[in-house]
Amino acid sequence: MKQSIEQRLEHYFDRLWPICRSLTGDGVRQSIDILKEIIPLTVHEVPTGTVVHDWTIPQEWNIKDAWIETPNGDKVACFKENNLHLLGYSTPIDQRMAWHELEPHLHFLPEQPDAVPYRTSYYKPQWGFCLSKHQYDALPKNGTYHVVIDSSLEEGSLTYGDIVLAGEQQEEIFFSSYICHPSLANNELSGPLVQAFLYEYVSQLKTRRYSYRFLLAPETIGSIAYLSEHGPHLRDTMKAGYILTCVGLPQSIRYKRSRDGDAYNDRVAARVLENNKFGIDYKFVDFFPFGSDERQYCSPGYNLPIGSIVRGMYGEYPEYHTSLDDKSLLSFNALNQVLELYKSIVDTIEADVFYRRTDPFCEPQLGKRGIYPQTGGDNISQQTHALLWILNLSDANTCLEDIVRRSGLSINLLQQASQTLLHNGLINQV
Repeated sequence: MKQSIEQRLEHYFDRLWPICRSLTGDGVRQSIDILKEIIPLTVHEVPTGTVVHDWTIPQEWNIKDAWIETPNGDKVACFKENNLHLLGYSTPIDQRMAWHELEPHLHFLPEQPDAVPYRTSYYKPQWGFCLSKHQYDALPKNGTYHVVIDSSLEEGSLTYGDIVLAGEQQEEIFFSSYICHPSLANNELSGPLVQAFLYEYVSQLKTRRYSYRFLLAPETIGSIAYLSEHGPHLRDTMKAGYILTCVGLPQSIRYKRSRDGDAYNDRVAARVLENNKFGIDYKFVDFFPFGSDERQYCSPGYNLPIGSIVRGMYGEYPEYHTSLDDKSLLSFNALNQVLELYKSIVDTIEADVFYRRTDPFCEPQLGKRGIYPQTGGDNISQQTHALLWILNLSDANTCLEDIVRRSGLSINLLQQASQTLLHNGLINQV
């Protein structure tokens, strides 16, 4: 029996959930290998010590096991029970110590006593454990503890995967997600899952006007590493781009605009959200320089047209970066709805019509071509308005639907004007 998309999403979620992922290491590779069953990514390794812009690829971190043995002989904060119990990138240790030595290495959330926090230390060597406030309060304050972290920090590499689906044109549509968190549902796995199934959809299109680039990389340093190699190409070819992150909660949508605020990707997203068949409430938020990898893509030197559909904005739902961001929080129906919205974005981009002026400097003399009134002074007709709107906005970046919105004129009138200008050689379709 054929599985539904929601069943397939859940199937892959269950396989990915137990894997401990970080900036580097075998967990990232294992996760990419699973997703390659849907999206055949090409895997790249960036060696430790590689300089990428102002950053340096760190040592590779892998973890086998970790726990704290209390003076009573109980094991707590066991990595194999919940991989969030270990501070990410913890250095190895096998040591007995008193409470006052252990306590500075423990992390908990006083305001969320049932939650285990997610904490990391990528660039400062240290070790630590994360546990709930209830677990912390129950720990004996006297006696000797035994702390074990069986981890390694060695020369290795950072792993990412990408793939490009070639289209009729070299201009690219870019979809980026990240894979670097341990067992977090909305904050980690929702994005890569939607990205993989979106690739499946795009790969099955009979024709593609545009080329489509998909990137799955560790957040922040992964995108920085990618930009250090591909940034100029992306700057030259990207028509629209989107970050797929935090899309799995059954709540309203927020669309985070690009740095420019009204780039083509933003305008397409606005049209799709306004006409979404699910009736999902949404609102737009302006770009801000924190969150996910848009911080890198929208940095001043690149300023790429990158936006993001979010259902459960990072940092704004209480379960964020805690053990409470688990499968019970996720909605596979919500994931599928976002997948459908991104499919609609692809369909809209593929269907949009763009024109470019053959001579973009000043307004051409329409009268000598018989398409402008010979007697001046009268009010300009709507037909002439349509001609002037098309001429002014035929910049290869403003589609016909955008001109409809800006001008307030009907699509039929603007289509007629476009045909007139095409016939007279004043614009070309791109």
